[in-house]
Amino acid sequence: MKTRAELKNEAKSILAGRWSKAVLLNLIPTLIQIAVLLILLIPVFIVASKFDWPNFANQMGDALSDQSGNTGSSGGSLVGSIIGALFASGINWTYLELLRGQRNDIEPLPNALRAFSGKFFVGILLITLLSAIFLSLWALLLVIPMFVKYYSYSQATYVYYDIVERTGQQPRALDCITYSRKLMDGHKMELFLLDLSFIGWYILAAIPFFLGYLWLNPYISATKAAFYNNLPNEVILD
Repeated sequence: MKTRAELKNEAKSILAGRWSKAVLLNLIPTLIQIAVLLILLIPVFIVASKFDWPNFANQMGDALSDQSGNTGSSGGSLVGSIIGALFASGINWTYLELLRGQRNDIEPLPNALRAFSGKFFVGILLITLLSAIFLSLWALLLVIPMFVKYYSYSQATYVYYDIVERTGQQPRALDCITYSRKLMDGHKMELFLLDLSFIGWYILAAIPFFLGYLWLNPYISATKAAFYNNLPNEVILD
């Protein structure tokens, strides 16, 4: 596996001369991400402006009670995860093709929406649902096992794409998750450290108004595509 610096250099090389189209490619999911962040921050600002410090304990208790009664949020979160996975898949596959020399240009809207087509939609939907179920079950044990499994399953959508493109057949979602788990044996910490290396960029991208994410997200997506492209690919499904 290449170093983090080498993976990032690969990402920069395919983005060079294509930044404007890469921003457009990531535009819709990035705007959704910014909107969600802003929506989450609005209550924080409202509470901060009206906060009554002498009654801190009571207000915290009320807030926790209100949160525990919000049963509809999990369903909305799952729908958001599915939509995000569909967008991310099309975007990531585009960068993967650029890395492999299979394309020379980015077509922002068609590429961003490609996973919504019948060829990929059901597979990505099932992979996202199964991963969410498995991670929820792991979370019943401890946070750390869930976190480890998150990285184990992280390459499943890439695997699905490769199998469909190379064989013309649609693999089972569970097989893609299993394949991802095998691919990530011995590489989960590498991806974790790669994610950590972007923390500084996340902070800078938030100024002003999170607009920096329009440029940061293509960089991260391309780097993670480079990570997958450099994994040992001789793992065979059982």
